[in-house]
Amino acid sequence: MAKKIVITGIGATSPLGGTATDTWTNLLAGQSGTSTLNHPWVAETQIPVTFAAQARVLSADVLERFEVKRLDPSSQFALIAGREAWADAGSPDVEPERVAVDWATGIGGVWTLLDAWDTLRERGPRRVLPMTVPMLMPNGPGAALGMDLHARAGIRTVVSACASSTEALVNAYDRLQAGLADIVIAGGSEAAIHPLPIAAFAAMHALSTRNDDPATASRPYDIKRDGFVLGEGAAALVVETEEHAKARGARIYAELLGGVVNSDAYHITAPDPEGSAAARAMIGTIQNAGLELKDVSHINAHATSTPVGDIAEYNALRRVFGDLLEGIPVSATKASTGHLLGGAGAIEAVFTVKALAERMAPPTINLTEQDPAIPLDVVTSPRVLPAGDLLAISNSFGFGGHNAVIAFRSV
Repeated sequence: MAKKIVITGIGATSPLGGTATDTWTNLLAGQSGTSTLNHPWVAETQIPVTFAAQARVLSADVLERFEVKRLDPSSQFALIAGREAWADAGSPDVEPERVAVDWATGIGGVWTLLDAWDTLRERGPRRVLPMTVPMLMPNGPGAALGMDLHARAGIRTVVSACASSTEALVNAYDRLQAGLADIVIAGGSEAAIHPLPIAAFAAMHALSTRNDDPATASRPYDIKRDGFVLGEGAAALVVETEEHAKARGARIYAELLGGVVNSDAYHITAPDPEGSAAARAMIGTIQNAGLELKDVSHINAHATSTPVGDIAEYNALRRVFGDLLEGIPVSATKASTGHLLGGAGAIEAVFTVKALAERMAPPTINLTEQDPAIPLDVVTSPRVLPAGDLLAISNSFGFGGHNAVIAFRSV
């Protein structure tokens, strides 16, 4: 018999705030986390895109000095978000052998890798730090958090581009259903605001080029959208069985109903324009939860603000819901946070959980003129969700054709 799996803690550090609470508050307030980059390397490298959605609170203002020195920024973000989520869950007293971590990243320790390369070229091999490999490993953030929490039931890291941390949440759900842990901390982190990734994404024409007005650059579904905004940060969720949560008297935010992971096998960067695999992931997620399409009350869309991606996701949604889609409020929160890549699914899971817990769908900013080819009910100011049982899904899609969808229910 399937177990009920619930969310009991959340944490985040993001372009909107240094905690989950601040991030959510500023999201509801319609703030943008995007700003002009004020780093010498912007002019030095002549990168064509001069803005991004940087973490609002510096890791150095939160962590110990030795942690900042010995961890890549992606791992620093993981510690900040993970510790907040764990504390928010009541700092559970659980045997280490029953605590697990399911983490994710899209790129990994890019700052460490490229800094080490500069050191090698400019100062020689003897100057390369011995901590370089542990700092640059994609599994570094999850490992750092797992060691911090003494998690001994397993630490897994998913690298599935922008679907990564939603996939990590599916893994956490499956791990708990299998009885392999009593409690899992799941999420993702990314710290890729570096001139090389910016130049590379720009070379693909994936990034917005609104250098003169960065706060409005991320504009999902707008007729003038021209690409995504690179973001950074992390989000974490504490996931456990309802039985375990109630036994320890934990507050429950929402029920996690599981999800589906599949793939397009279409193109390394472009989504399937018909959205067929993405549609199957949504349908499977809803059906596996024993629910019907008409039960869906809210959608947190992947919606990166790219001309091609937003259309492909709409096509997938239309395949799934048909005429029912007209009555479902859709939030596209990357308009505020930018795109956290491997951390995107996790922070959007936090937003979805908060939307259900507070019965409030968050707004999609910068939607000045909605693309007529995407006739969704887009939430543009905070919207009260109806009373009663609420079901929400959160979509994540990534380069490589990765698709991941999860569902939550109100409690």
